[in-house]
Amino acid sequence: MLKADPPPAAPLPSQRRAALLALASPLLILLALLGLLHRSGAARWEVLPALLIGSGLLLTSLHRRRRRRKELLRSLRKSPPG
Repeated sequence: MLKADPPPAAPLPSQRRAALLALASPLLILLALLGLLHRSGAARWEVLPALLIGSGLLLTSLHRRRRRRKELLRSLRKSPPG
């Protein structure tokens, strides 16, 4: 007798998904720093990729947010009043 596949998991609501994604890079950095504290010698180099990726994602997000804000401010200043 064949068993039916379980139903697919319900997708996360967009606000919840956005919150999880916003926490992903800081948590990755935290995990890398904890790994750095608990390792010694050459094993410490293994956490470097996670630290660099988490930092890169965080900096990219910051840069993108600043650019969007500048563009929004520019468009608000350009639009006629009223």
